[in-house]
Amino acid sequence: MVLAVALLLVSWAGAAMGADIEAGRQKAQVCVECHGPDGNSANPVMPSLAGQPAQFLSIELFQFREGHRKDPQMTPMAAKLGNADMNDLAAYFSAQKPAPPAHRTDPANAAAAPDLARRFHCSQCHGPALLGQQHIPRLAGQQFDYLKTQLRGFKAQTRADLDGNMTSAAQALTDKDIDVLVDYISGLGAL
Repeated sequence: MVLAVALLLVSWAGAAMGADIEAGRQKAQVCVECHGPDGNSANPVMPSLAGQPAQFLSIELFQFREGHRKDPQMTPMAAKLGNADMNDLAAYFSAQKPAPPAHRTDPANAAAAPDLARRFHCSQCHGPALLGQQHIPRLAGQQFDYLKTQLRGFKAQTRADLDGNMTSAAQALTDKDIDVLVDYISGLGAL
C-alpha cells in the first residue's frame, strides 16, 4: 500500500510539471461557482483552492474521480476529468494568491492553539505556518466550516484519507480541541 501511494505521488508530481496554467484557468470557469473567483471561496462550507499545493489538488481530484473520496457535487465533476485536466486545474489554482482570511480568531484560541498544533503534529505535516507542502494541503486561512467538517470527518473515520495519517491524528482530538484548532487555523494569514 505504501509503495502504491509513493508511486502515485511520484507520477502526479511528474505529470504536474507539464501542466498548463492557462488551460487550467479556462477549465476552472466551472469551479468558480463553488470555489470562488481564482479559487478564493466566500462560501463557508466550500474550500478555497487558491495557493494549495498542486500535487495535493491533483490527488484530491483523482480521489474524487476514482470514488475514494465522495461528495455529491465534486464526485460527478471529477468523473469527467482526465489526468491532464486535473493537472492543469491544479497548476492554475496553486498559482493563485490566497485571499486574506475573513475569519477572526478568538484571542483565547489564538493563545492556546499553537501548543495544540504542535502537540497533535499539525505543523509536522502541514508545515510550520500550516501552508501545506506537496500532497498535504494548506490549512492557513481555510474556510472555518469546511475545516471543522473535515476534522470531524477524520475523527469519525467518514472522511477519505490517502495514507491514514489524518484519521489517526484526529482520533486523539476532543471536540474542544477541534473547535480551538479550527478557529485558530481559519484566521491565520494564508501567505
